[in-house]
Amino acid sequence: MQRLSCSHAWPILGAAQVRQLEPLLQALSPTPLMQSAGLACARLALAVAPHARRIWIAAGPGNNGGDGMEAALHLHQWGKEVVVSLIASPGPGPADAQVALQRAQLAGVRIQYSVPTHWLEQMGPQDLCIDALLGIGATRPLSADLRACVEAMNNCLATVLAIDVPTGLNPQSGQWLGGEGGNSGDGLSVQAEHTLSLIAVQAGLLMGQGRDASGQIWLEDLGSHAQQQSVPPLAWLNAPYTSTPKPHASHKGSHGDVAVIGGESMAVNGMGMTGAAILAATAALHAGAGRVILSLLSGQTNENAPPDLMQREFKRLALENLLVVCGCGGGSAVQEVLPEVLRRSAQLVLDADGLNAVANDSSLQAALRQRATLQTASQPTAITPHPLEAARLLGCNTAQVQNDRLKAAQELADRFQCCVVLKGSGTVIAAPNQKPRINITGNGRLAIGGTGDVLAGLVGARMAQGLSAFDAACAAVAQHGQVADDWPPSEALTASRLAHRLV
Repeated sequence: MQRLSCSHAWPILGAAQVRQLEPLLQALSPTPLMQSAGLACARLALAVAPHARRIWIAAGPGNNGGDGMEAALHLHQWGKEVVVSLIASPGPGPADAQVALQRAQLAGVRIQYSVPTHWLEQMGPQDLCIDALLGIGATRPLSADLRACVEAMNNCLATVLAIDVPTGLNPQSGQWLGGEGGNSGDGLSVQAEHTLSLIAVQAGLLMGQGRDASGQIWLEDLGSHAQQQSVPPLAWLNAPYTSTPKPHASHKGSHGDVAVIGGESMAVNGMGMTGAAILAATAALHAGAGRVILSLLSGQTNENAPPDLMQREFKRLALENLLVVCGCGGGSAVQEVLPEVLRRSAQLVLDADGLNAVANDSSLQAALRQRATLQTASQPTAITPHPLEAARLLGCNTAQVQNDRLKAAQELADRFQCCVVLKGSGTVIAAPNQKPRINITGNGRLAIGGTGDVLAGLVGARMAQGLSAFDAACAAVAQHGQVADDWPPSEALTASRLAHRLV
């Protein structure tokens, strides 16, 4: 059993792929998989709540409930006081789950068909609740019985361990069951301190509401690592960023030139957005780009910009020799320069208003696609949309993007033949002919204005330093999130401070 961390790449599988693996794994083991899964759960239960006197297991009628029954059997035999609430459904359940129920009954496990309200009131933080209600195939809204169990578990003082996925969470999207993205749906799920993934980690644990509901994620692969070649993953966990010292025998021209184009003047629409472009340029500067040029769409210099930045008019930029970050604070003014930026830029990171302009103009969409064929990958491109910008580019709504972030990111990558950074809880990095990555660094403190501009500048710096668009995006997203994770709790995180912490 392993504790999930981003210290190495983990494969992310979907429910269908896990189902493909199960018969292969069973063929290799003399012990039924459900019994092995239940034993793993019982062992983790003792590890996370070693002093538990009472253990409540809420078990559903399917395989997830069967895993809970097997765990109950072991915990009962090890001397714990265990109560199982079996939430049955019409008709017989899976054969393995029926066997698990019979084994638990024969062992003397106390099984009932309601929530033991009085018993739960006596449980304290040292005790344990195990969520074995719904597994990786869950898609429908919670029934009244399931809602009662979830609410009881969330109101209990005991530690909560979920098997496979916290009940109420869509295992694939990380959204609420029955919802259509965002905060829609029931808005109710088990809030677990620990989640045990069996065979493989589900994408929904790493995205959306799943980041908060799952707590610490553990993986018991039940031998699936030996069968990884049989079932290719949907995605991989993004690896951590590791910095590389600059060689002594280098100069400013060795580390790439970045030009940031954006920052609409207040005179255009009564709202100045030069700060966004300055944030992106500052991030590129602190991330080690050799030279950073700020080109404000107002055509004017900004006296508040860091003195380390060069400032230049757009018409004087040698785009063919530059990594261009375009769109940050660009407003409507960016539309005028975008055709030339898309056609001439040696490398390009397109963000914010640059993406909105592309979404509204089919000729710009065609120009973005053509960058992949103009000089055969010598004009690499990365785009960094948030979910609403992604929806505009795809011609759908935000809910559809959030309901399948992996699919949305890959569809964008294939449509525009570029690297895509789909920002949000569980940022997805995708590119043509690459397995997507899911990033788990970062936290809610990044949910403020300007941090996306910082990320765009950081991606640009890494590309300018010689990484491919995909590798640069993976490294930048990991670093961006890790800086936020390491932020002192007593210190306010702002976008400008974030840019200055990059190295």
